[in-house]
Amino acid sequence: MEELLNNEPVIKSEEVDTETTATTETVEEQIATSTEAVVETEETPVEPAEASVAETEPAVEENEPVKETQAEDAENETAEAEPEEEQEVEFDIPSTKEGIIERMKQIAESDEEISRQEVDLLKSHFYRIIKSESETAYKQYIEEGGDPEAYTPAIDPTEQLFKEEFAIVREKRAAQHKALEQLKEENYLKKLRIIEKIKLILDNPDEVNKSYNEFRELQNEWNSIKDVPAEKSTELWKTYQANVEKFYDTLKLNNEFRAYDFKKNLEMKTALCEAAEKLTESDDIIGSFRQLQNLHQQFREIGPVSRELREEIWHRFKDASTIINKRHQEYFESRKEEENQNLDQKTAICEIIEGYDLDALKSFADWNDMSEKIMALQAKWKTIGFAPHKMNQKIYDRFRAACDAFFTKKAEYFKGMRENMSDNLKKKMELVEKAEALKGSTDWKKTADELIALQKEWNGIGPIPKKHSTTLWNRFRAACDEFFEAKKANTSSQHGEQIENLNKKKAIVARLAAIIPEETPDLRQQLKDAQAEWNEIGHVPFKEKDKVFQALRAQMDRLYDFLGESAAKRRVEQFKNVVSEGGGDRMRDRLARQAEILEQEIKTYENNLGFLNLSKGTKSSSLIDDLNHKVDKLKADLKEIKEKIKIIDQK
Repeated sequence: MEELLNNEPVIKSEEVDTETTATTETVEEQIATSTEAVVETEETPVEPAEASVAETEPAVEENEPVKETQAEDAENETAEAEPEEEQEVEFDIPSTKEGIIERMKQIAESDEEISRQEVDLLKSHFYRIIKSESETAYKQYIEEGGDPEAYTPAIDPTEQLFKEEFAIVREKRAAQHKALEQLKEENYLKKLRIIEKIKLILDNPDEVNKSYNEFRELQNEWNSIKDVPAEKSTELWKTYQANVEKFYDTLKLNNEFRAYDFKKNLEMKTALCEAAEKLTESDDIIGSFRQLQNLHQQFREIGPVSRELREEIWHRFKDASTIINKRHQEYFESRKEEENQNLDQKTAICEIIEGYDLDALKSFADWNDMSEKIMALQAKWKTIGFAPHKMNQKIYDRFRAACDAFFTKKAEYFKGMRENMSDNLKKKMELVEKAEALKGSTDWKKTADELIALQKEWNGIGPIPKKHSTTLWNRFRAACDEFFEAKKANTSSQHGEQIENLNKKKAIVARLAAIIPEETPDLRQQLKDAQAEWNEIGHVPFKEKDKVFQALRAQMDRLYDFLGESAAKRRVEQFKNVVSEGGGDRMRDRLARQAEILEQEIKTYENNLGFLNLSKGTKSSSLIDDLNHKVDKLKADLKEIKEKIKIIDQK
């Protein structure tokens, strides 16, 4: 039964018992049997011989001198007739395996002569049906998720029945062929005996006229004997024709009898000319050529015509034969050109498949896409006819090897992937369980980060068996969706709360902005209360956070700066009183050292501010503000210390 190429549907020939029996089968049958494995099972036409029997010129008749006609040279160059072949016939081939087996059984049981063409067609159609059923079964197996490497074609019980009937038919045909060959040998011996009898008549020239009836009987007996071995046919015919002509040369017939004989021969040869001329109009070129061979056999077996018509009737027959032979030759030349073109197309397909970079295929999709390309090329291959006979099997072997290489490598890839699928399945099961455990969490940020990490890990895991893929993915996605939907709902409620907090903080900023520090005796307490209230308020929208804080800070700075200047003035006045009362003599050195320290700090901060201003980065704006604030405070402190040193110096 037909095998599958690496478990993939590919073009493949039928495989049947090809045992041959050399003693019972013809050379043609042995060649046909030994080449059954070729892809194209149709019979390749036999190319015409260089010389056709149609080109043979007529033989010299009756007693006329041989040298007076052109017949002698042509007669000696009579081409050997081609071996008899079966006529191409249309057969009604059953469309089912059972019908084909039943027809094969009928052939095996009947006494009719077996047609090799019909038997070959029955076998070809039977295995095409098996091949089609096998490809359909394999395709269905793959579509259902089957393992290509584990696929085993089912045994077709009808194949064994077919082989049994085929073996009987082949044995019977071999017997028929053997009997036919034996009959040809017997016919050959019979014709040899007829030639010997004609020679005996010719040994008595004076009795030739009396032996005419006996000679005619021998001619009729000769014509009634049919096929002889092909390799002996030409030489046998030449010998017979030479003796017949010799008989006519020595025969002394009266004019009336002779004219009647010539007339009948002319009528028969004219009928053959008409038949040959009709064949020139037939569309069946090969069939016409084969029928022409039979007409030539009959033409040669008919006796001579009168001398004045001999060349005319021969050239009429020859002209029709030349047309048929030329058409036959042109047909095979055209066929040869077509086969060369087919070889070019098939070679191109082989080169395309061989040129594919299989190492670049890294995924199931890559391999499946490439499979589609290969199978499309296989389908195209089936549409191309024969290549030349010498190259037909070679190009098919090359094509099959290229397909084998692809499907073997594909099977290896799928085998390796299947070994990883179990591990991948286990890993994804674990991720599903983790996601389902997290879906109810309200720790929104942490859980969201964990689920996003699980999703990335999921994408990094390879494929799993198809039957689990959809179910697991749906579970994993459902768990993630449930959490993120809950998070979204929670975020929406938080947004409203943050807007309310923003409005509260804006109200604090507005209240501080309305304070006039000179008219507010409890300013410091109000600032502390405002800061405490601010700290009690929750989050505001992220985009508004910095803006509202800067507004608060501006007001705080304004009011605290006022408080700071007033305090510094009070401290200077108090220090002046201490000095005037005799204190502060030993304080000048300490104040001078503090002033130096402050000046150094101010210088350091101002250098840093210079670098930050050069960078002009948006991220450093907050830091710059902090530094400026510190520099301003240090300068205020330095100013206060210098005022105190000035008071000491003035005393």
